[in-house]
Amino acid sequence: MNETAKHKLTISVAAGKGGTGKTLVATSLAVALQHRNGGGVQLLDCDVEEPNADLLLQPRLEHQEDVHILVPEVDLDVCTRCGTCARACEFSAIAVIRQAVLTFPELCAGCGVCSYACPVKAITEVERHVGVVDAGETEEGIAFVGGRVDVGEQRSGPVTKAVKQHIADDLITIIDAPPGTSCPMQETIEDTDYCVLVTEPTPFGLSDLGAAVETCRALEVPCGVIINRDGVGDAGVDQYCAEEELPVLLRIPQQRKIAEAYSRGDTLTRAFAEWVEPLCNVFEQIAAGQEV
Repeated sequence: MNETAKHKLTISVAAGKGGTGKTLVATSLAVALQHRNGGGVQLLDCDVEEPNADLLLQPRLEHQEDVHILVPEVDLDVCTRCGTCARACEFSAIAVIRQAVLTFPELCAGCGVCSYACPVKAITEVERHVGVVDAGETEEGIAFVGGRVDVGEQRSGPVTKAVKQHIADDLITIIDAPPGTSCPMQETIEDTDYCVLVTEPTPFGLSDLGAAVETCRALEVPCGVIINRDGVGDAGVDQYCAEEELPVLLRIPQQRKIAEAYSRGDTLTRAFAEWVEPLCNVFEQIAAGQEV
């Protein structure tokens, strides 16, 4: 690629709600850049509660690591039932009721404050399995890392952090974020160089886009917009982007052939070679903005 390829950017791809084409854009962008560069691209799937980037990229998974958090274990012979640990816990993961000490591992964030606060050192921390991280490579040579939280887990943050630990400084990194604007999305886009927000030109798309833009700005992550299913709905999203001075990086038209390709598990760039250049231009726009 040209000079912008020297900038090893980390680009998150997010959406205010599910179903807008976020994963299609993330995977297609990774394939396009890999095709243009001849290498040097990785994709991280941080939608760990419902990961599906692997369905489109079909990576060969070669390595798996377990993700654990530390949860409290109380020595009842030492515990004085003072309740200091319960008062210190912000997640209600530990409770003292008369002589009973109850722990709720599913609520625990693994912060360790209960162990730190215990005046008699009756609390130790033990590992609890919360998910896995898989790593491999696609047929194009894209380095793939994806996380999956265990069924029933209330918090996806530890698995998200474990996936993000695989960000490589010498690779262009595309991160598929969870939908919405809650904590999982925020943890994913935080500290990325740029966030691509995928939306659709409908009132619902506009509403959710506004929330996503506010989230990016609160986290001080620059953002731009890709409009999927362009041609349906109304002009509300375009008006909003103009008013908020948000760049519209790309428009993906409402076309049956695109929907059919996606339903088959194809990315835009694998199904239609003509999308390589437009998606690479998205990266060029982002890289040029980072140089300013």
